[in-house]
Amino acid sequence: GEIAETVKAGKTVGGHYASRDLGLPFHGYAAGGAEDDHEGTRAEDAIARVRQGMKAMLRLGSAWYDVAAQIKAVTEGGIDPRNFILCTDDSHSGTLVHEGHIDRVVRHAISQGLKPVTAIQMATLNTAQHFRLEREVGSIAPGRLADLLIVSDLAQMTIDEVYGRGVRLAKAGKLEIDIPAYDYPGTAKNTVKLGKRLKASDFDIAAPQGANEVRARVIGVIENQAPTRALEADLPVEDGLVAMDRRNDICQIALVERHRGTGGVTNAFVSGFGYVEDCAMASSVAHDAHHIIAVGTNKEDMALAVNRLSEVGGGVVLYSKGKELALVKMPIAGLMSDERAEIVAAKAEQLTEAMRKVGCSLNNAYMQHSLLALVVIPELRISDVGLVDVTSFQKVNLFI
Repeated sequence: GEIAETVKAGKTVGGHYASRDLGLPFHGYAAGGAEDDHEGTRAEDAIARVRQGMKAMLRLGSAWYDVAAQIKAVTEGGIDPRNFILCTDDSHSGTLVHEGHIDRVVRHAISQGLKPVTAIQMATLNTAQHFRLEREVGSIAPGRLADLLIVSDLAQMTIDEVYGRGVRLAKAGKLEIDIPAYDYPGTAKNTVKLGKRLKASDFDIAAPQGANEVRARVIGVIENQAPTRALEADLPVEDGLVAMDRRNDICQIALVERHRGTGGVTNAFVSGFGYVEDCAMASSVAHDAHHIIAVGTNKEDMALAVNRLSEVGGGVVLYSKGKELALVKMPIAGLMSDERAEIVAAKAEQLTEAMRKVGCSLNNAYMQHSLLALVVIPELRISDVGLVDVTSFQKVNLFI
């Protein structure tokens, strides 16, 4: 019904299809009306979408590197580039400030062998036409909004000047206009409601009666990709509680309900962050329900991290051995900062550096941390009702 109303209103139906199955399920998905998709990671994903009459969105975010493989559909497969759109998806402040946004994706696509003008077309005209906005944006022509870049080196996308609505906004990397701070309403703040102050024991995972070892499901992080792996591991039991296995890079993950103050905590295991010290990171950005996700090797640090987010109204924080190493406050709905981008980027870099010091070498690990509760992307995710097998869309037990 929603798709039908979208079509009736003349709007574009966006889609998400993260499964690698391009058979009958994918055909059914395409037939349902989705007109674009940015979840592809392989050349065959891009080709399948275009063959079904969709636009393939090629994504380069802070942690998602999906352009290089898919662009081969054009550079090697010879498919019409009008069917492709360049996009970013999640990009954190450091990426935006230091590397750019859509210009970064265009630059990357060019480096993968795409002609500069074709890459620009994929980011401008193709996008405007797809969203039925070509009468306003997407081309430099009479009657369009004068949103322009003055570029001295096309292949390098060296941007000298930026114009919006015909007004010069920036030159030589310097902003020339004043952007006033937005006054957020009080209802957008103080949204982290735990219902209680958490203790280390809230993260205990009780073993089945009499067990000395358990076989458990483990969420496996894949570097630079949104999907996860559904792993299994044999974990020891100590004093009736299932223990982590730091030597094999298995630590705990917890989802803490934070909207209604229920005090609910879902505990499970995750692998791939590489933490080697006692530590924990917690974030109130956790797509799509945005509860708090905590990942740690130490339950005391997990409790400290979650409680700290309650105190500051949300954000992301890293603790190690009882000490706060980094904090990025996001007091607006627990999702956004009210500080300038360059300030947030500096704090985010401190977080990244602190994560490296406790053993995490993943590229933009925070981005992957924030997606671990996204229960529509395969294979295994955590939610407020337990672990979810996204390949079958069923809740599954922690123990096998």
